[in-house]
Amino acid sequence: MKSVGIIGAGITGLTTAFCLQKRGVPVTVYEASGRVGGAIRSVYQDGYLADFGPTTILETTRKIAGLFTDAGLDGRKLYSSEAAKNRYIVCNGRPVAVPDTPVKFFLSPLFSLKTKLRLLIEPFIPPRRDEHEESVAEFVLRRLGREFLERAIDPLVSGIYAGDPYKLSVPQAFPRLHALEQRYGSLIKGQILGAKERKQRDEIPKMLAPKVSFDFGLSVLTETLAAKLGDAVQLHSAVKAIARQGDTWHVEFIRNGTRVRAEHSAIVFAGTAYALAELELRAPERIDLSQFAKINYPPVASVVLGFRREDVEHPLDGYGVLVPRIEGLKILGTLFSSSLYPNRAPAGHVTLTTYLGGARAPELALRPEHELVEITLHDLARVLGVKGRPTFQQCMVYPKAIPQYELGYGVFRAKLTEIETSAPGLFFAGHYRDGISVGDSIMSGCRTAERVEKYLSANQQELPAQSRIVPA
Repeated sequence: MKSVGIIGAGITGLTTAFCLQKRGVPVTVYEASGRVGGAIRSVYQDGYLADFGPTTILETTRKIAGLFTDAGLDGRKLYSSEAAKNRYIVCNGRPVAVPDTPVKFFLSPLFSLKTKLRLLIEPFIPPRRDEHEESVAEFVLRRLGREFLERAIDPLVSGIYAGDPYKLSVPQAFPRLHALEQRYGSLIKGQILGAKERKQRDEIPKMLAPKVSFDFGLSVLTETLAAKLGDAVQLHSAVKAIARQGDTWHVEFIRNGTRVRAEHSAIVFAGTAYALAELELRAPERIDLSQFAKINYPPVASVVLGFRREDVEHPLDGYGVLVPRIEGLKILGTLFSSSLYPNRAPAGHVTLTTYLGGARAPELALRPEHELVEITLHDLARVLGVKGRPTFQQCMVYPKAIPQYELGYGVFRAKLTEIETSAPGLFFAGHYRDGISVGDSIMSGCRTAERVEKYLSANQQELPAQSRIVPA
């Protein structure tokens, strides 16, 4: 068996490669850039740890925890502090804790009495059974009302997708929410009655799942996986074309200005949708991938600032704070990074990670760094009582950050399945297909490794041989 070619050394590609290698399947990982990790990037400087992009992994299944164990990272794994359990939403310019019990909900100033009472009738609102694809906003307006949409769901969507609830699709972006209504007729009923089934599936709801990082940030995971893979990871190797001839897949890539060809038994594309759109695919006839360029990736800026503890009025006793659009602020939200995990700031200091841009204000993310810092400082002064100048600052701009599972996104997923069927041995995995969180990407990699191994077994590929590389 020739090695399995994996395109992309982000968390999905690395997980897929690591799981296959563990099963005795040889792999070759192609990464166009000079580093692994994709959106995951951690920087340690002057006693501060800046985690750009994602900062936390939700341990929703034992498979995710198992990956950490297999990679030898249990000793470096960190669970979020119990003291940082609160989540805040800005209401009238100030952070208000999100209620986590029914009693706290009815006492919370986040919602009016009318909205609180409306929640009582949610179990009696009939589910929608027609074929209409609802946006998140439509769904919430129908079941929970406008105030709940504007005060809770809009900032939640910004925090997860940096997205717009009027454009995101419920069945595509929040499939479990959609499934609760379809199966139980109610979100509240579904949460109660579905708890037993989730336990049987060995699943923990994302809101309740343990939050995990590592002693020096999430890059510890991606760099460790890459180290385990060794020479199988090929940096500065931009794949331009793949083609199937018989049972063999040919990959053409550019390395050091030279076009090179390699042969593989199967291919996994674990890159981005916009990179997929530029890939030349023949299996054996040409398959047009240009439609995937239509998937929206709004830009997001990550601004990490350090402060003296006495320069921040808020106790920072939580996960972070989200900002509803109706508050008129420019930031999407801020994570209390040094409250979540140790080793994020020097003694007597704190680290705050703030996000700007997204679907709400894409042009904002592309501002010069000094403007991003000043905008962030202005809003943090209002929301958290931050004063003075930061003692640390680092910015990272992602021009194309998170794929938006907008209305009609099912067409893209259906097309991916259609291509896989017509081109045996080609597999698609990653955030453009299987969910946007790091945990989703890890599970996508695990499942894809299983699919690849099944395909190789069915085709009775013999072990082991490495890929054969020849000039193109």
